[in-house]
Amino acid sequence: MPQKSELAIAPKDMEDLIQVVRGQRVMLDINLARLYEVTVGALNQAVKRNSARFPEDFAFQLSADETAHLKSQIVISSWGGRRSTPWVFTEQGIAMLSSVLKSEKAAMVNVAIMRAFVKLRRLLATPGELAQQLAKLAETVDFHDDQLKTITEVLRQMMAEPPKPREMGFHTIRTRSAKSE
Repeated sequence: MPQKSELAIAPKDMEDLIQVVRGQRVMLDINLARLYEVTVGALNQAVKRNSARFPEDFAFQLSADETAHLKSQIVISSWGGRRSTPWVFTEQGIAMLSSVLKSEKAAMVNVAIMRAFVKLRRLLATPGELAQQLAKLAETVDFHDDQLKTITEVLRQMMAEPPKPREMGFHTIRTRSAKSE
């Protein structure tokens, strides 16, 4: 069994490297290069040599506005004086990187990244799923609320003083006229 080498980054920190750009969860080329322990140039060169494996929904280059926005969002003043805008990779693009960067490190890093994406997907349900889950929760709360009200009412009835027993048996009705005679 091959020995596992340690990742240079904790799983929680890896989740923090996932950004949302154009409505997709992506990772920047510079962060991926650091994780794969290659230069950004080497990573992007491997992608360019295998461009057929990286369609627009797997990897794309950021616009100048997106780059500026992302820099301000993550409070980084510079990415090392790059001449071109960064590339970002979707989950599928990152999976494809392991076939392009054929190394044990790339395979190990990809497994960790895929786990981070899966965890985020579970945590960040789509708005429709989230609304559906909230509706189910509201129904459950209402159901339990009704049950608690019923239980409370039964307990109140059990704790209340019992009514006085009614007399049982045959009773004659006496009227005043019968008494006066």
